[in-house]
Amino acid sequence: MKSSTSDVINELTLAEACAWLTRLQEPDRRRTTEAAFRAWLAASPTHARAFARANDIWELIPSAAGPVHRTATTRSARARGARHIRWRIAAVCAVLVFATIVILRLLPADRIYETAVGALQTVKLDDSTRVTLNTGTRLKVAYRTNERRIVLEHGEALFEVAKNPQRPFIVQTGDEQIVALGTTFDVRRDPLHLAVTLLEGKVEVSTQNAASNWPERKATLAPGDRLTLAVDRAPTLDRPKVDYTLAWQRGQVYFDDSTLADAVAELNRYGSTRIRFADSTVASLRISGVFSTRDPAQFALAVASLHGLRVVHEDSALMLTR
Repeated sequence: MKSSTSDVINELTLAEACAWLTRLQEPDRRRTTEAAFRAWLAASPTHARAFARANDIWELIPSAAGPVHRTATTRSARARGARHIRWRIAAVCAVLVFATIVILRLLPADRIYETAVGALQTVKLDDSTRVTLNTGTRLKVAYRTNERRIVLEHGEALFEVAKNPQRPFIVQTGDEQIVALGTTFDVRRDPLHLAVTLLEGKVEVSTQNAASNWPERKATLAPGDRLTLAVDRAPTLDRPKVDYTLAWQRGQVYFDDSTLADAVAELNRYGSTRIRFADSTVASLRISGVFSTRDPAQFALAVASLHGLRVVHEDSALMLTR
């Protein structure tokens, strides 16, 4: 995931936001300037947040954002007025950049947590929130004074959030974000889909960027709900069994009349020994049951026994064939 999806506003982005604020305040700005600004704003959610922060500080300055009365009747007077406006805005932006840099340096550094394939890890954050990372997961903790933000780059994590109404807890993944105050929920991010399962409390799932591959949307979940967003189909809302959702914490996976293709894709997330198919007819077979994520060979033998298949060892893979 690109760093632009992070809520952390770096010095360069903040300086760009201030520069745009300066240009937009100019009395003689052109339409091309406004079009270029809209393009910059849409390029990343961080740009919008940086500009909003710059604008908020600007409006706090007495009379800074007030209307410009062009009472001068001469070209030179108008030019002096324009230069004054530019200098005034530039000064405010310089103060803003300096203050933000100082604040960011005083805040705790962002922390990266990640797990290898097949590994699990539980961490306790500074606010007592507990996060359990599933196999092959990477996330960044970016806590700020006004919010608690997690950037989930890929994988799956269970969040047991400590309550703090003054600091919303936000999980951001791609162009989607999940907002909660005090709750327990599971988030799984794969290349082609996002699944959010709420166990306790209340969360809101929303799209931040209208340019996302997924249409802009917002949904509020109730305990037991699972919202799945995919690039190739409409959003789905269902209520899976809690044991199915949290089985990975016990080193297990549950399948309920799943295709063998889906089941194998799930098992392959957890180990270095891969399971493969000889052909598509094998992949379309169905499977139900509970299996260990640590023993792909046991799964392959069970499937072979059920469907009359053979298990062929090929290097570090297990081939299922007729």
